Amino acid sequence: MNFKKVVLLALVSPFFFASCSNDDAKIETPLGAYDGGVLILNQGGFGQGNASVSYLSNDFVGFQNNIFSLVNPTKILGDTGQDVGLYDDLAFVVLNNSNKIEVVNRYTMAHVATVDSGLSNPRFIAFANGKGYVTNWGDGTNTTDDYVAVLNLSTYVVSSKIPVAEGPERILEFNNTLYVAHQGGFGFGKSISVINGNSDTVAATIEVGDVPNSFEVSSGSLFVLCGGKPSYAATETAGKLVKINIANNTVSSSINFAAATHPANLDIERNDLYYTVDSGIFKTNVTATTLPVSALFTATAQGVYGVYSFAIGNNAIYVGDAGDYNSNGKVYVYSATGMLNKEYTVGVIPAGFYFNK
Repeated sequence: MNFKKVVLLALVSPFFFASCSNDDAKIETPLGAYDGGVLILNQGGFGQGNASVSYLSNDFVGFQNNIFSLVNPTKILGDTGQDVGLYDDLAFVVLNNSNKIEVVNRYTMAHVATVDSGLSNPRFIAFANGKGYVTNWGDGTNTTDDYVAVLNLSTYVVSSKIPVAEGPERILEFNNTLYVAHQGGFGFGKSISVINGNSDTVAATIEVGDVPNSFEVSSGSLFVLCGGKPSYAATETAGKLVKINIANNTVSSSINFAAATHPANLDIERNDLYYTVDSGIFKTNVTATTLPVSALFTATAQGVYGVYSFAIGNNAIYVGDAGDYNSNGKVYVYSATGMLNKEYTVGVIPAGFYFNK
């Protein structure tokens, strides 16, 4: 829902409702200017304090940059936007280098609260059992101070900390259980922590491939995409797709990528599994036992040489391009078959897409 539509609705609503008062027309009241669409988190430059949020409507007509600043002109979002968590009518924006979370109304962007204590190098957020869970690296040079912060969603205070292995990164909730991918921080991790959302303790640790960077739950399994150790590591390793049975927290299968192949950005939509390698977008089924030989399509025609952020939704494929990591980035929207439909200039380093249903 874009601003022009909201303003127009406000102006004509007395006449509209008067004209419809004698029939059974059902009017859907907008929850706010950003109800229905995609929130795009722009990371900004590290140390620059220029993180921002953009908005793109579901019909691709409404688009606006810097929506947090426009709604809250006296506030600065912060330094290095890392993640956005959507819970009830709230959005929790994690600012890594600012060591804080800004809480806003997800439909209006109006500021609600700031969480600025109990966090140390925060990364990603998820929700379970009425609580927020935030992964924290702590001191990046210290391999033993990493933790998951438990956030009270009534007081916006970190109530406790769950010690975990080095480099906790993405976190995902399913059935009140939290899954944490240990990408490794400044090192190279290769495990998943399983946290009980009732006791807030680590229930299991599962070894996967090197550098797990993204995961999704589908059909009773946790699919984990591991990027492998990069070329600058002492020993480069290829990526791996690992399937975990969440009933018993054991690895049920794994598929190795070719040498020097480093996949990222796993997403699953209707049993179709997507991921990216460099500028290529690949698609397969969750039941597949081999990897696709060729990409569904590539974004090289748009000058994308490495997909930075990626999401599937609204029957479209969203690709974020960081460009030179200093200038404003680009977002490209493709059809399900890979035809380019729209492109937008957003903030610096578009880092994630969040569907604001």
